[in-house]
Amino acid sequence: MADKNTGSGHKLISDNRHARFQYEITDTYEAGISLLGTEVKSIRAGRINMRDGFALVRNGEIWLHNVHISPYNHSGSHFNHEPLRTRKLLLHREEIRKLLGKLEQKGLTLVPLKMYFKNGRVKVVVGLGKGKKLHDKRETLKKQQDTREMARVMKQF
Repeated sequence: MADKNTGSGHKLISDNRHARFQYEITDTYEAGISLLGTEVKSIRAGRINMRDGFALVRNGEIWLHNVHISPYNHSGSHFNHEPLRTRKLLLHREEIRKLLGKLEQKGLTLVPLKMYFKNGRVKVVVGLGKGKKLHDKRETLKKQQDTREMARVMKQF
C-alpha cells in the first residue's frame, strides 16, 4: 500500500481494511513492535501485508502472527529476516492484563488494523474484535454501496 501522511505527525505504512470487514472492532490499542533492521527497511519501502495477521497472548506477552514483511532487496539473503516470523508487541503490563480479561470472553480476537511511523518508531494499532456473521458482512456492503450512490448523485447536482 502506498505511504500516506495522516496529517497528525504519523506516516501511515499499511491499513488493514479487510479486518474491519471481517470483524466488529470494539477497542483499539497502540503498541510498539520489536523488529530487526532489515524489517524496518522493508517497512519503509511499503513491503508489508497485514491481511491475515492476528495477535496472541502467551506468557504475559503479546505476539503478532502471520504479518508478512518481505525480505529486504538490497542486502544479501544471509542477513535477511524470515517474512512470516512472529514479532513481539510492546504494551504495558496493565494493558495486557485488561486485554487478557476481554479476550477470555467468547469469540473475541486481536487483529492488527494499522501500522505507521510515529516519531521514527513503528507502531501497530491492534483491535479487539468479534467475527461478523455473513448477514452482517452483507449489510456492511449494502451501506458502502448506498453511500457511494449518494455521493454520485450529490456530485451531479
